Parts: sequence; C-alpha cells; structure tokens
Amino acid sequence: MPTSLDLDALRLQRDQLKAELAQVGDMRPGSLVPRYRKCGKPTCHCAKKGSKGHGPSYSLTHPIAGKTVTRIIPAGAAVDRTREQLQEYHRFRLLVRQWTTVSEQICDLQLRQNEPEDNKKNRARRPARR
Repeated sequence: MPTSLDLDALRLQRDQLKAELAQVGDMRPGSLVPRYRKCGKPTCHCAKKGSKGHGPSYSLTHPIAGKTVTRIIPAGAAVDRTREQLQEYHRFRLLVRQWTTVSEQICDLQLRQNEPEDNKKNRARRPARR
C-alpha cells in the first residue's frame, strides 16, 4: 500500500516542475538548418568544383496545420537567438512530459488510497460464466 510519504514526495516533485515551467522563456518549435546555395554565375567561387556555395543562410522549418512552413533567419545574432528559443522549446516539452508522468503517478496513488478494502478482495474473484 502506498504511503502518504510517497504521495508527498510526488507532490513536491510536481510543484518543482511547475516552478521550472514558470521560468520558461521565449520558445519556438522547429528545426534550424544551414543552407548553402550556388548563384549560377560561371566565374563565381561557388561554381568551382567542391565549393559549398554561398552561405550559410538559415532556414527554420516546422509544421503548421499539416503544412511545413519555412522561415529564413538572418545570419548573426538572430541565428543565436533562434537556437536559444529552440532549446527552450525542447526544455519546455521535457518538463511537460515529466509533469504529466508525475501527475499520473499522483492520480494512481490517490485512487489506490481511496479504494475500499472489500473491493480489493472481490476484484480478484470473478463470477464463473456458465
């Protein structure tokens, strides 16, 4: 039988996760991808064999309503800021998963604590089908 200490520990863990969630900053979902392109001018350095091309330029992609949306992120500080926002989104998702797990455990313990003893005994026995 679970103890109130187990329940108290889970509640404390849940409250800590709530506090961490309150600290989540700006976030955005998606993938940031560096892209290199060739301009098409035959005398440009990008036309040489083995050259990556011009770039990198950065694309942020993520699905919205079943469609993949791409945004171009300007090089420099915007790329760094976008990376931080993506990391924050991943942290948010992890915290939500952890909170859901802990909350489910709390709910299960509460159900077991509120279950009458005679229901537990009768649950194992099933009436015979004829």
